[in-house]
Amino acid sequence: MELKIKFLKWSAGLPVAMINQKTAKKMGLQETGRITLKTLSKYPKEISTLADTVDERIVKENEIIVSSETRKRIGLKIGQKIDVNIATPTKSLLFIKKKLDGKKLSKREIFKIIKDVVNNSLSEPEVALFVSAIYSKGMDFKETIYLIKAILKSGNSFKWKSKYVVDKHCIGGVAGNRTTPLVVSICAAAGLSFPKTSSKSITSAAGTADVIEAVAKIEFKPLELKKLMKKSNAFIVWGGSLDLVPADSKIIKVEKELSIDPTAQLLASILAKKFAVGSKYILIDIPYGPSSKVTRKKALELKHHFEKLGKYFRKKLKVVLTDGKQPIGNGVGPILELIDIIKVLDPKEKGPEDLQEKSLFLAGEILEMTNYVKKGKGIDKAKEILYSGLAFKKFKQIIKAQKGNLKGLEPAKFKKDIFSKKSGKIIEINNKKINTLARLAGCPADKSSGCYLYFHVGDSLKKGDKLITIYSESKVRLNESLKLHKTINPIKIK
Repeated sequence: MELKIKFLKWSAGLPVAMINQKTAKKMGLQETGRITLKTLSKYPKEISTLADTVDERIVKENEIIVSSETRKRIGLKIGQKIDVNIATPTKSLLFIKKKLDGKKLSKREIFKIIKDVVNNSLSEPEVALFVSAIYSKGMDFKETIYLIKAILKSGNSFKWKSKYVVDKHCIGGVAGNRTTPLVVSICAAAGLSFPKTSSKSITSAAGTADVIEAVAKIEFKPLELKKLMKKSNAFIVWGGSLDLVPADSKIIKVEKELSIDPTAQLLASILAKKFAVGSKYILIDIPYGPSSKVTRKKALELKHHFEKLGKYFRKKLKVVLTDGKQPIGNGVGPILELIDIIKVLDPKEKGPEDLQEKSLFLAGEILEMTNYVKKGKGIDKAKEILYSGLAFKKFKQIIKAQKGNLKGLEPAKFKKDIFSKKSGKIIEINNKKINTLARLAGCPADKSSGCYLYFHVGDSLKKGDKLITIYSESKVRLNESLKLHKTINPIKIK
């Protein structure tokens, strides 16, 4: 059935549509159902969406209203005619059941599933079934390769002229730990190309994109990114705005709701993003520890998988295992972490030693991977670039190119200090609990909220010493965070 496109200022977060009740009846569609939209062109584009039926006051019989997500996905224009039909069940469901039965999937089957995820032909519960199948039954090396290729094919990709295009990724789980802006600044100042796409926080107090968003623009179109690379040899932007790997974004959303993270999907997610952005040299940071995402045993398993896949795809890829037993840096929250970053970058300031040390180590590894310096000389070169102020100059250049500035960075107006009730030595600072405190205070939405830590594991302190300052833009949220602190005890002293 041909219907005319009508737009409203309507964003649903996913592709959906509304059609007239009489039109729905003619099609045999229930009050809510799944339909396909297909453009009437020489090379038609097609998408599956959920459709709600509404009366003629909202949409006429010959019209269909689509969400902005639907319009963007297949490039629709107002008044354009489109072919609308009831969606038939996809074969992907049979393939998902096959995986649930513990059988291996072929390249064709995995590509079909991922295509249907992107085209919205699978509902969220159906995507959840796929994620659960990968989690419970696993995927072998071949299946993981197919999954990476399918996710990579689902979106845009970049190619850069530079011979030395580098990238780093941390699997997360450690509060603070904002090494990326430092590593990018050091490596870009050395002349390496560093197109960095980063994520926003889902469970932590801040992702790198949240931190940069506090002072600069993070959403750009692909052509704009090429201009940024010419200006600064680097950028730090939000990957979610680029449509690089849309299938991955949808799957991750379901994973978070289920609170599961299948190994094959984790590997495919990270590597597909790195390949899509055009990286040739990739450093993977896997922090491990009792309150981080993975144990040392799991970290070693992931290291093996990453390196094997890197070799298959002919990428220079290295994995480093790092200490994730406690937060890194002092600030936890976008602006508090930025203050730490600037103190490390500015030769006139003194920033957190652990954040500086880890950033120099990671930057040194990248400098050695590209043969910019000889093996064993990476950290020394990174120090030279940092201490000279060149990295700070580069960071300011990146921020300026992204329409930002570093002026007026201040923590939130409401704050409360928490003091030690006894003398002793700190034996534990729990990453998850610190992140929870910061999120309850308002992170990452309130950029100036968060926690500031004054000590690290192994430090001795006296009764009455300041342990944490909690900052918030809201008195109510500050009090909620303080109440939680009393019950979870994130810092243990012996």
